[in-house]
Amino acid sequence: MPLCLNAACRAALSISLKAAVATAVLSSSPWATAQAQELVVPIGLSSPLSGPQSGNGQDNLAGAKLAVDEVNARKPSVGGRPLRLVLKAEDDQADPRQGVAVAQKLVDGGVRFVVGPYNSGVTMPASRVYDQAGVVVATVSSNPKITQQGFSRLFRVGAADTALGVKMAVYAAKELKVKRVAVIDDRSAYGQGLAQEFSAAGKANGLEVVKTEYVSGQATDFTPVLTSIKAAKPDAIFFGGYSAQAGPMARQMKQLGITARLLGGDGLCSSETAKLAGGDAVGENVWCTQGGAMIQRAAEGQAFVAAYRAANGQRDPLTYAVNFYDAVHLMAQAMQSAGSADPAKVAEALQKGSYKGAAGTYAFDDKRDLKSSPVTVFTFKGGQPSAVTSY
Repeated sequence: MPLCLNAACRAALSISLKAAVATAVLSSSPWATAQAQELVVPIGLSSPLSGPQSGNGQDNLAGAKLAVDEVNARKPSVGGRPLRLVLKAEDDQADPRQGVAVAQKLVDGGVRFVVGPYNSGVTMPASRVYDQAGVVVATVSSNPKITQQGFSRLFRVGAADTALGVKMAVYAAKELKVKRVAVIDDRSAYGQGLAQEFSAAGKANGLEVVKTEYVSGQATDFTPVLTSIKAAKPDAIFFGGYSAQAGPMARQMKQLGITARLLGGDGLCSSETAKLAGGDAVGENVWCTQGGAMIQRAAEGQAFVAAYRAANGQRDPLTYAVNFYDAVHLMAQAMQSAGSADPAKVAEALQKGSYKGAAGTYAFDDKRDLKSSPVTVFTFKGGQPSAVTSY
């Protein structure tokens, strides 16, 4: 480099050096780096993507995927960086052991935010793995014991059995004028919890429980149990379980000439129930409760249904696609509020904040249950759940 001996040369060199230093400082600053880089956050999903409950599991996946695509299209800013979500979906097969294996796989893969699991029996053991790893979890699992474990990053984004079972019992007694009821559960954490809540609330509202039975979660022939129940002459049969068994159960009730109504919780509130029953075995003889208000009556719910159908070949969403959809948006909003994707900060933002989603408003109490969880009662028309009332 030639020597700068005159004043003009030295002045030019000084300006050049200052500009170079400024450029170096700017390019190495966190702000400049943040502007150039996306904040990529993996979102895990645990749901039964195969097996008897795969219809619901795939529906949950479709809801979550739609939300991920919407967030990525919007590119919200988190700490000055555009957020991009990556969905990591895993099949827990509605099996507790597989659910634990899925949880460990997601944790080992660096996932710190999870939507699901879908089943209470899966969530109970898997939640311990997630808690130990500091993962933020948003689950629709309804067994009350799930949020009684004291896990500070586990949030329930659906109604608990205490709401679903109780309100089905109240509606059965007050509106359907049921007097005598038989109760069956599938021995899962979900089914047992739901049946217990229904039975207790039913008795408190004047229902007589004339028979209590249970079946295994893999059973397909319910003839012996239903024959025993038929002799007790109930006005209704409450089933604590899922569509995969409720459909065949409804068909076999019809074959046996059982005219009692079939009642249940959100596990029955799906077109899968009618599909698996076949024929006309499911109609206004089947009633169920689902967490959330009637989404078709709110603009947000209508927008979700339209977007879901457009993304899924005009197929209608089933029971919980909307909650998995809302859960993803809820986590993205909490990251924005926290200005960070640090799980501890995001969990704190979830606990303190409120989010208006497609299925309702999400705000949490000290157990991380929803502060307000409306329940909608459904029957079936044309093979589809048809909302009757919300309360």
